[in-house]
Amino acid sequence: MSQSITPADPAVVEAAAIIGRALAATAKRPIVKAFFDEATFTVSYVVRDPGSRACAIIDSVLDYDAASGRTSEGPAQAVIDYVRAEDLEVVWQIETHAHADHLSAAPLLQAALGGRLAIGERIVKVQDTFGKLFNAGAEFARDGSQFDHLFSEGERYAIGGLEAIALHVPGHTPACMAHVIGDAVFVGDTLFMPDYGTARCDFPGGDAGTLYDSIQRLLALPDETRVFLCHDYLAPDRTTFVWETSIAAQRADNVHVHAGVSRADFIALREARDRTLAMPRLILPSVQVNMRGGHLPEPEDNGVRYLKIPLNAV
Repeated sequence: MSQSITPADPAVVEAAAIIGRALAATAKRPIVKAFFDEATFTVSYVVRDPGSRACAIIDSVLDYDAASGRTSEGPAQAVIDYVRAEDLEVVWQIETHAHADHLSAAPLLQAALGGRLAIGERIVKVQDTFGKLFNAGAEFARDGSQFDHLFSEGERYAIGGLEAIALHVPGHTPACMAHVIGDAVFVGDTLFMPDYGTARCDFPGGDAGTLYDSIQRLLALPDETRVFLCHDYLAPDRTTFVWETSIAAQRADNVHVHAGVSRADFIALREARDRTLAMPRLILPSVQVNMRGGHLPEPEDNGVRYLKIPLNAV
């Protein structure tokens, strides 16, 4: 089992220990069920403890059609149907970050299945930045209170008998968290498949150098660690969507940040690529909903909910 952990990074050392114990015992390895939403290229997960009914739902999706302004519960309903069919108990509803490419279905899933809604504690920075952009007003709390729990760096938690730890991995956004659960790590948008690379860093609060540092923490985990991604955008030479890889594969083959790529080279590559990218199609509806924990705006006096689109501001 190959790893190169900096002793000064106790959270990564602890994460590697959790992975090591899981690799040594099947009962400590999660069963992972993926749900791919091709409309947003997003993967949601049900992560279950093999020794109990306990599970967590990670990065759920509420479909949204921007042209009609209509939401659809199809992806969320698939998760609900699976959890009920397997008679699972949801203990956590986890968001790896405030997504800019899809609306979260967490409140819908929470109402149907329960579980504590959680995100990284730096969500308050995202709320402050985008609360100003959307002129959300004094009624919009910027303290993370829309969530039941705010994960801190290195925080240990459990899913039934599964050991888990939250790692702060900013760069794509200030609030990004990766979650090591047993022998698996759920990295959000930090990494994509090795043939596609890494997340963009040009959103407010993003930073390419910070992302490089975050990725190095992840690459210090054991080679055998299973890596589950939040998206797959289908690299040009591939015809099948894939969302699971390994730390060894990322370290050897990631086209942006494989072993030997310097911090300066990564920053230059990432910033040059970001300058060519259009804004995500659903960034404005997504962020204003997701910074509220996935809750849609309250209906106005005519019973209709409205989203804001700031003109010439992004």
